[in-house]
Amino acid sequence: MYRLNDEQQQLVNQVAKLADQAIAPRAAHVDRERAFPTESIAALGKAGLLGLTIPTTAGGKGHGLRTTAAVLDDVAQRCASTAMVYLMHICGVACYAAVPDRTGALLQAVARGEHLSTLAFSERGSRSHFWAPVSRAVVKNGTAMLSAQKSFVTSAGQADGYVVSTLAPDARTPIESTIYLVLRGDRGIATSGGWEGLGMRGNGSAPMTLDDVEVTADRALTASGKGLDMMLGVVLPVFQVGSAAIGVGIAEAAVRATAKHLTSVTLEHMHSGLHELPTLRAQLARMRIATDRARAHLAAVLDSLESPGPATQLMVLEAKAAATEAAVEVTELAMRTCGGAAFSGAHGLDRLFRDARAPIVMAPTSDQAYDFIGRALCGMEVF
Repeated sequence: MYRLNDEQQQLVNQVAKLADQAIAPRAAHVDRERAFPTESIAALGKAGLLGLTIPTTAGGKGHGLRTTAAVLDDVAQRCASTAMVYLMHICGVACYAAVPDRTGALLQAVARGEHLSTLAFSERGSRSHFWAPVSRAVVKNGTAMLSAQKSFVTSAGQADGYVVSTLAPDARTPIESTIYLVLRGDRGIATSGGWEGLGMRGNGSAPMTLDDVEVTADRALTASGKGLDMMLGVVLPVFQVGSAAIGVGIAEAAVRATAKHLTSVTLEHMHSGLHELPTLRAQLARMRIATDRARAHLAAVLDSLESPGPATQLMVLEAKAAATEAAVEVTELAMRTCGGAAFSGAHGLDRLFRDARAPIVMAPTSDQAYDFIGRALCGMEVF
């Protein structure tokens, strides 16, 4: 459904093979132990896939959102935690790529697999309203001092680079932010606690404290007060499309696991298989339709982004909510269809069930997305 060209499809095929060999075997351990998928991310880096979206002139693979969606879909089918870490990295890298004159060497390091990025937008004081930080930078002679209580930073303490938002010194409204690059070795960074979430247990999400972190002027990724432009123009399309792809990947994995269960289990007293029960086949069919519908919608979003029009903003706003809600529906059906086997952990369906629910509360949450969509439909300002 992604309608990839030969080059794009070849790369996606390579990713699927790598994911089968280096990511899928670790998925259960990552979930059970709440372990950051270090080895899986390293495998992506070794294959040059951390630089998936970086221009070839900087050593990257030069692919766009269409290929990115297909890649994330495949990775999520094996391990949603790895896929989420990877997506947040791609979002961070998109910010680097927006100002290549300042981040050229960094982009090359990413392309070599030597740098993992992530976003640090949401704050304790404004929670899932990621676009409205409450922290405020103090700037003297071009150097900014950043102090903030960041909440739920994916890859916290694991990433090499953090794309951090904070209010501009003279900001008068909550949306007048500035985006800075903070590096892991900078003084004043601390990670507290670990991720004890219901799903995506390996994504390393945790609160981070910035205490007078000093960043020079060349670390500013936007002009003062113009952070929202990068959030909405650079990050949001990538995050929305990527989250949708992860949702579709989770749903796809649930469909395949359910089909495997139905075709491999027999009812000895009836001398038949589960797949011969029409009610169970109907449930599987509903799962297939919902997954195909979500992937087709995502493909339509990609079409609109490549040929922008009046509906593009609306399509982008719809992407995450549509796909993640489909994943919730499909995994719910999978648990019902496979019954006790699913609840006991067979085929990893319990993990898929939990992972599908994590993106619902990731900013922008599904409820926020519905409000944004409704505001757009009513001709109101979205933010």
